[in-house]
Amino acid sequence: MASDFRLKNQLPEITQRIVQTYDDLGTINHLDHCPLPNYEEVVASVHDLTEILYPGFRRREGLHHGNVAYYVGDLIDRLHDRLTRQLGRALRHEAGATSDCDDDHDYEALGQAKTLQFLDQLPELRKMLATDVQAAYDGDPACTNLDEVIFCYPGLEAITVYRLANLLFQLEIPFVPRMMTEWAHNRTGIDIHPGATIGPHFFIDHGTGVVIGETCEIGEHVKIYQGVTLGALSFPTDSDGQLVRGQKRHPTIEDRVVVYANATVLGGRTVVGHDAVIGSNVWLTRSVDPHVTVLLEKPKLTMHSEEPDDLRPETQYQI
Repeated sequence: MASDFRLKNQLPEITQRIVQTYDDLGTINHLDHCPLPNYEEVVASVHDLTEILYPGFRRREGLHHGNVAYYVGDLIDRLHDRLTRQLGRALRHEAGATSDCDDDHDYEALGQAKTLQFLDQLPELRKMLATDVQAAYDGDPACTNLDEVIFCYPGLEAITVYRLANLLFQLEIPFVPRMMTEWAHNRTGIDIHPGATIGPHFFIDHGTGVVIGETCEIGEHVKIYQGVTLGALSFPTDSDGQLVRGQKRHPTIEDRVVVYANATVLGGRTVVGHDAVIGSNVWLTRSVDPHVTVLLEKPKLTMHSEEPDDLRPETQYQI
């Protein structure tokens, strides 16, 4: 049956009711203000940045030493313009200058300065990422070569975006770092806050469900598996019941630690000492000394046969 176009007469009234909520619920709309950072532009910047960090692995084929400088130069020029605008918007909003877009403060100039500081760190960032690629190869016997890590491993993708976002976080850029890491979270299932501190040679194996909190500190040559949470033990509140922010809430993981699948390590005072091993499904809320292995007690698995008694006697196994 064809739709009844007369029923479309209801749409203006529905529209008016929706628009009325923009006045009633002003906290979840952004009207009559200067533009916020554009999500699509931020994501496009991430794509350009990964093209620079891993040339020849993404969009452009046929790159060689004779043309790569021209190609990267074009990307850098485009990133300069795009990030200058987006970082300027984020800085303007953070400063509270949301209604006067032509005020005396030149936030785009500040965005340009921050952009240049950010781009200037990309050579050193590539050195850091090279250690992460090597860590994945060294830590996974199923991996055949370094190219496979760059092409295929979601852990490296999440770490790459995190390290880019962390540079912006250190430059005190609001919004944009979280936009980047949450985009990576959506793609990979790996949630790394851009404020976390992570050393070189970091490897996330498989990765789905990994959570790394804002104040987490991770040393060198650390390996974690899928489902690991490095989170907060509790959320302290002030006298008004508001969350107290700016405190260390997440654990410290020292060098050469391995954390196996689905382990949970919580608390800002929790320190996992160097060369320790945290076993699967462990729930840990206190510190662990170096070279210690933490395991759950061996569980007992019971299996019962479901066949009728007249076919086979019930069999019970305990493991």
